[in-house]
Amino acid sequence: MEETRVALIGIMVGNRDSVSKMNSILEEYGTYIVGRMGIPYHKRNISVISIVMDAPQDEISALSGKLGMLPNVSTKTIYAKMPSTAE
Repeated sequence: MEETRVALIGIMVGNRDSVSKMNSILEEYGTYIVGRMGIPYHKRNISVISIVMDAPQDEISALSGKLGMLPNVSTKTIYAKMPSTAE
């Protein structure tokens, strides 16, 4: 079985234009997503989203890269210190 890692992808969405495309991309990686939390910050007109994944390194990187290429979307990925092997 392929080694997986646990990662958190932080996403800042500057306006709603990219939301439908972002959700479509997240759906592609749904089997790897452990949890998702979104917080609209109306005062600043942004949304802050966190995605927790347990996936192979290349899948995490691919998702983060695709999201980061969307207009008005910024991402940052952090990894757990120790790799986690899928059961």
